[in-house]
Amino acid sequence: MIHLKRTNSDDPDFIELVKLLDADLAERNGEEQKFYSQFNKIDMIRFVVLAYENNEAIACGAIKEYSPDTMEVKRMYCLPEKRGRGIATKILSELELWTKELSFNKCILETGTKQDEAIALYMKNGYIKIPNYGQYEGKELSVCFEKLLN
Repeated sequence: MIHLKRTNSDDPDFIELVKLLDADLAERNGEEQKFYSQFNKIDMIRFVVLAYENNEAIACGAIKEYSPDTMEVKRMYCLPEKRGRGIATKILSELELWTKELSFNKCILETGTKQDEAIALYMKNGYIKIPNYGQYEGKELSVCFEKLLN
């Protein structure tokens, strides 16, 4: 059974999962990943969700304030051997719920064009493609999405 935990970026399980995520992204994106890494710092992220199975941290995601009405989804990752079971959707749903509880009404995110499984996850969960925002404008390896929360 999957158990979700709300925490923050100081959580050692989150830190370990992010190391695996960063290694995966470096492998996929090569030298280009250096640009993206500067925007993926995890210090001072106040809203993190971890998924556990049998007391093992197997997936994570986070949100951080982007604007007064918008949270940005960050650092989504699931161990490769645990994928395809809806765990990332559970984390994303919990992040969206938390976003609404904090009185924000929209989530935005950036993911990589080489991350087909991430793109499929977001589209399956009602995210729509938007023009690349902020630091991702003009970046060919980036694709951005948003979801209005009711």
